[in-house]
Amino acid sequence: MSILWSLIVGGIIGWLASIVVGKKIPGCIIGNIIAGVIGSWLGTTLFGNFGPHFGGYYVLPSLVGAIIFVAIIGIISSFIKD
Repeated sequence: MSILWSLIVGGIIGWLASIVVGKKIPGCIIGNIIAGVIGSWLGTTLFGNFGPHFGGYYVLPSLVGAIIFVAIIGIISSFIKD
């Protein structure tokens, strides 16, 4: 059950990050989950563990990390399209 919660929270974090950045993530739901998981790892590595904790993720650093990750993916995808 904890894996399911991790996927749900990771997907929500990735989805929120894509809304904040204003870029759609390739892969839709799976892309949001991947962005949330990688963003969580990036955020907790850079900023540490603080804030509310849901589904194995510290929400604030995870969200900031996911925003950074989605922004980087958006920049890379804009270069690939051109």
